[in-house]
Amino acid sequence: MRMSDVIEDFIKELIKDEEDFIEIQRNELAEHFNCVPSQINYVIATRFRPSQGYYVESKRGGGGHIRIKKISNNKDSYLMHIITNMEESITSNDVDVLISNLLSYDIINETEAKLLKVATSDNVLIVSQETKDKLRSNILKNMLLNLI
Repeated sequence: MRMSDVIEDFIKELIKDEEDFIEIQRNELAEHFNCVPSQINYVIATRFRPSQGYYVESKRGGGGHIRIKKISNNKDSYLMHIITNMEESITSNDVDVLISNLLSYDIINETEAKLLKVATSDNVLIVSQETKDKLRSNILKNMLLNLI
């Protein structure tokens, strides 16, 4: 298992044990795993995004912390959270991760996942890459909104 996977699993276990949110210290966690604090930043930035069902608040400086909150798995609130926090553009890879998360949390079914994937695929969006990612975001937001 890669160090990033180990750190992710550790943080998810902490979240599972708490009711509301967890607060962790970047340096303490890095010390625990014998890695650099930037490794902790990387894991949090890539594995605990709003599109993956998490709200992250970071306070830097002396005594700074990272607060991570798991978003409710209630379908409507979960989808609204994703829609309101989605960037203006999204890559095909990010859509794949999002769809995978929605499936694993039983927010969408297999048919809905296939439709979301097809509607936002590079094969359908035949425009420049910058426009493609913006268009993909708009399509995905509207499709998710219609699932509520």
